[in-house]
Amino acid sequence: MERPKWDQATLTHEPQVLGQAAHLWTRTELRPADVNVALLYDGFTFNCLSWIEALGFCGIGEARDFLDGGKNIAWDGVLPLNPHGGQLSHGRTHGMGLLHEAIVQLRGEAGARQVADARTAVVSSGGLTPSGVLLLRTDG
Repeated sequence: MERPKWDQATLTHEPQVLGQAAHLWTRTELRPADVNVALLYDGFTFNCLSWIEALGFCGIGEARDFLDGGKNIAWDGVLPLNPHGGQLSHGRTHGMGLLHEAIVQLRGEAGARQVADARTAVVSSGGLTPSGVLLLRTDG
C-alpha cells in the first residue's frame, strides 16, 4: 500500500498515484494505447509527470524522455495533454476543469483546441492525497 502523505513516500513518485492508476486498468479492457487525450492534474509540473508514468504511458523514471521536447504531448502527439492549458489556464480547481475539458473533447466541441478523433480520455485529480483518476469514452 502506498503511504498516504508526501513526506512518507519514496523520492521517485508521489503517493496516491500509482495505486489509483493500477486500479483503473483492472476495471477495463482498455489500455494506455487506447487513450486519445489526457487531462492530468498539473498543480505542479511533477504531478503530470507522475501521472504519465503511473498510468503506463511510459515506464517509471521515463517521463522526461517520453515528453520528447513536447512532441508526444502536443495536440497531434502520442498523448495530447491538457489541450485547454491545464491549471495555468483555469486556476487551481483540483481537477474539475480537467473533467470539463475531457467532456468537451469527447463531444467534439473544443473548437481550435480539439484533439482529432478523441474518443477516450483519462482524467486525474490531485496527486498526493486525495487523488483519483477516471477513464471516459464516447460511443459516438
